[in-house]
Amino acid sequence: MSTPRAASTTGKASPRDRLLDAGAHLFYRDGVSIGVEALCRAAGVSKRSMYQLFGSKDEVLAASLERRLPGYEARLVVPDPRDAAAPRERILHVFERLAQAAAEPGYRGCPYLAALVELKDPGHEASRVAQGAKERLGEWFRAQAEHGGAADPVRLARQLMPVFDGAAARSGARLDTLSDGLAAATAATLLDAAGVR
Repeated sequence: MSTPRAASTTGKASPRDRLLDAGAHLFYRDGVSIGVEALCRAAGVSKRSMYQLFGSKDEVLAASLERRLPGYEARLVVPDPRDAAAPRERILHVFERLAQAAAEPGYRGCPYLAALVELKDPGHEASRVAQGAKERLGEWFRAQAEHGGAADPVRLARQLMPVFDGAAARSGARLDTLSDGLAAATAATLLDAAGVR
């Protein structure tokens, strides 16, 4: 959930890593329509080098989304699955972390939802990465709901996803700050109705 930072062109990072870092930062900040020249300039890499490493800017986008996924997920969920937190607490933790992320300068919403909305092409390689990220979160909600005793864990996960995505999108668009805990309270209402402990 953290805001990607611009790549440092002075460090010892490889040209590939610099492209992925710059891509993560620019795609998140400016959207997927940024040009190859802007991407290469930010990475300190020539266009020729970029095309030797990646077939297209779309490949850079897909690879940058894939690379940031473990950090994104780790920031959302309770770190250790053996942790004593009950499934209800684990689910609510996700919404609390979302509110914390939304308060950070430069927050623009969920990068995976943003990529899906901007690309509008489910066959695009970056769309497939983003769709996979959203499906993994939905599956995590389902598993927690099942463990917590929900009567219909699949339905509860489907209900929690639009709460998460809607809150992320509204806060990313600066329509809502999430500081009042509304997303977590809405999730708690759904958990209560489903009987999740």
